[in-house]
Amino acid sequence: MKRRGIILSAILLSALFGASAFGYVQRPEQDQNKQQNTKQQKQQDQGRQQQAQQKQQQDQSRQQQAQQKKQQDQGRQQQAQQKQQQDQSRQQQAQQKQQQDQNRQQQAQQKNEQQRYRQPVQQIQRSRQQQVEQQTQQQRVWQQRRATNWDSQRRSWQQRGGYNGYRVPDSYFRSHYGRNHWFRIFSLPFMFAGGYPRFEYDGYWFEVLDPYPDYWGNNWYQTDDVYVDYYDGGYYLFNRRFPDRPGIAISITF
Repeated sequence: MKRRGIILSAILLSALFGASAFGYVQRPEQDQNKQQNTKQQKQQDQGRQQQAQQKQQQDQSRQQQAQQKKQQDQGRQQQAQQKQQQDQSRQQQAQQKQQQDQNRQQQAQQKNEQQRYRQPVQQIQRSRQQQVEQQTQQQRVWQQRRATNWDSQRRSWQQRGGYNGYRVPDSYFRSHYGRNHWFRIFSLPFMFAGGYPRFEYDGYWFEVLDPYPDYWGNNWYQTDDVYVDYYDGGYYLFNRRFPDRPGIAISITF
């Protein structure tokens, strides 16, 4: 019995020591697992931080792109505004130039009116006797001015080197001259000076430089409707009976 008790005691002691050794062996493995878990957790935290940083950088990049786009849009708007201002400035300059041209035309018209009313009273309000004298003079002068070969005797303004005389302002010319404003020379103030006949119509004196065509006839200045027009660089006197034929070269004189 005593021996059996000793054996049981030995067995118990061996079991106790074995359990202690097993516990001692398991503790380092648990510590390693904890360290690995801690390391994994740390790596995961670092990964999340990196992802957060990347997301922040992406957000910042998007903000920068949005700001750049906004600046580009503002730049385009500024350019559009500058172009609009430049266009408005050009329009204003064009309007100012047009106004200046109109002012110059008005001044020229006023000057012409003044010159017109400065003409001697006997030329504006002619008596019957003066009319007869001038008409007699016209008949004599026009008979002397008839061409024998008009195509070779006439000279256009291009052949004369271009018209360099006074020009009627365009607005005044359109309202008083041209094919829609015809007249008969015989009833107008007339004179012969410097070797050329002259007639006065609507404020201006015109000097007839070319001889008149023989096909106009002897009494065209009494019977034919004529008009003054600006054509091919100079003034001409046209006969309405011959719409397709050239006119006579004339110039404005004072």
